[in-house]
Order: sequence, then structure tokens, then C-alpha cells
Amino acid sequence: MQRTETDLQIRKKAKRKKLIRWLLIDIAVAAIVFSLLLYRPGRYKPSDSDKYRRGEVSPYLTNELSPTIYNGSQSVEPFDVIITQEGLNDIIARGNWPMEAEGVLLYAPAALFTPGRLVLMGTADAKGVEFVVTIELEPTIDEDGLLNLQLAKLKVGAMNITPLAKIIAKKMYMQRISGLEIDSNAIQAKIVASLLTDEPFEPVFSIDGKNNVRIEKITIENEKLLAHLVPAS
Repeated sequence: MQRTETDLQIRKKAKRKKLIRWLLIDIAVAAIVFSLLLYRPGRYKPSDSDKYRRGEVSPYLTNELSPTIYNGSQSVEPFDVIITQEGLNDIIARGNWPMEAEGVLLYAPAALFTPGRLVLMGTADAKGVEFVVTIELEPTIDEDGLLNLQLAKLKVGAMNITPLAKIIAKKMYMQRISGLEIDSNAIQAKIVASLLTDEPFEPVFSIDGKNNVRIEKITIENEKLLAHLVPAS
């Protein structure tokens, strides 16, 4: 009888140790995941948006970028547009920040141009916990002249959640537009479809409602994007 009680005690202790071991593993995994989510990339350097008025228009947009595109669209000749990283950040920083989406506060945006990719970064505040979100876009134009704004990577902190994010974003988008009349030919709808489903579209844009231009080539280098545009009917 004494031996049976001892065996039971041994089994209970073994079970307890196993439970504690798994509990420690779970805690360690949770700690690692949380630290990955809270990771702040060294390349994330947002502008000080406090020095701008909310919704203020960027001088880079009005004095440099817009006139270049408008004047080029008046010509029958192809033309190039260069967007600098500094200029893009000046435009972004003057937006209506912070913004709220699904109960999450978004602010402190920043953009980077790296070879072949446009990197967008920002801080997301979910119930007082801050995460840095990184979106990497890889725009390509195929042999048929169609533009695909491929979502190459989406990270929260240091954790890559691209496949899951695409599924959730697509579901949320479909729910939001359910019952609404959406013009599938609108450029905004085409951009969303390209981001969520890798669906390419004709990169033809109207300038000032008068002249159309087509993006024929996109080249992204360190700190700048070069777009080659041609007149389009």
C-alpha cells in the first residue's frame, strides 16, 4: 500500500514538473513573440509632424512635383518624373495625422526608397501598446505594360505577417464595400485590387481632368523613384 502511494506521488510530481516545463516554454515563446512585435527598426526615422499644421500642403508637392507632371502632360513627348525620398516624406508628414482605423491609432509615418521597393512605415497604437508597422511594396510593370503594386512584405515590429495580413485586409475590404456601388474601373479600386490580389492594371492617370499619361517604366533606387511617363489617349 505504501508503495502504491509513493508511485502516485512520483507520477504527480512528474506531471507537475512537465506542466511547469510547458508553462515556462509558453511564457518564453510569448515573451519572444512580444519582443518581436515591439521591435523598432533602426531605419524608421519619422519626420517631426508636430512642426506642421494638420493637413498642410507640402511645398514640394505644389512647387516641384505637381508642376513637373502637369507641364509634362501638356507635351506630346515622353517625360521623366523623379520623386525624392525627402520630398515624399515632406508630403506624408503634412497629412491628417493621427488617423484611426478599426480602433487602432496610426501616426508618425515615414517612407524609404530602397532598390526595387517602396517602404512605408508608421506607428500603430493599439490600446496603449505601440507597434511599428512596415509595408514594403514592389511595383513592377510587365511586358504588357500593366502595373502591379505587389505587397512584398508586411511586418509588425520584426514579425513578418504578410500572408495573414493579406487575408484579413481582403476580408475587411470586402465587408466594407459590401452593398456599395463600386466602380471597378476607378483607379482607386484598381490599386486596392493590385495590393490585395496582385492583380495588374493599366497605369493610365488623368492629369487635371484633361490629359492622360501612362507610366511606362518605374525604377526605384536608394532615396529616389524615377517614373517614365508617356502621353496616353
